[in-house]
Amino acid sequence: MIAVLDYGIGNLRSAEKALQFLGAEAELVDDPDLAADADGVVLPGVGAFGRCAQALRASGLDRAAMSAVERHVPFLGICVGFQLLYEGSEEDPGEAGLGILSGTVRRLSDDVKRPQMQWNVLDVTDDGGLLAGAPEPAWVYFVHSFAPEVTGDTTSTCAYGGAVTASAERGHVWGTQFHPEKSGAVGLHILANFVGAVDGEGRTSVGT
Repeated sequence: MIAVLDYGIGNLRSAEKALQFLGAEAELVDDPDLAADADGVVLPGVGAFGRCAQALRASGLDRAAMSAVERHVPFLGICVGFQLLYEGSEEDPGEAGLGILSGTVRRLSDDVKRPQMQWNVLDVTDDGGLLAGAPEPAWVYFVHSFAPEVTGDTTSTCAYGGAVTASAERGHVWGTQFHPEKSGAVGLHILANFVGAVDGEGRTSVGT
């Protein structure tokens, strides 16, 4: 079972439905105990970093997220859910992230319109794991004003006022700044890679 963490922020059902479309047993979970035995975990998120961080902690699902990472369960963060994997964000400096990935979420360049609300093409720097076999060019859909800084965990970027982190990976933890559930065939391919990891078919790609 893939637990889509439901902490009351945004339209979480789109991620759940996309996973179900791929044949996965995915369900929204708002009880940390129900997420404890999940075979995979998805952390979505839209809106402001601070509000999402507060809601995640208030729900107790932050502990479920950390437990999943510690259990080496395939884990996927999407949009602000991806940003929450980092230590913090310039959007809300007083709110801490989960600190699973090193680095800070930065505001997009002043030279471009914010938010980036458009399709953009990925510049893939690591085509293993989540991005394995992705179509080229890989066009995906973004809606964001902030993104994690480029680090050694970054697996793809997009060009928007400079190189912007679009996805990252560390071991069994993946994250996308774009919305795979809204990115057509490319997004479904990426989610299928995640489902394959949960099923054990791609487990070596995401680490154990």
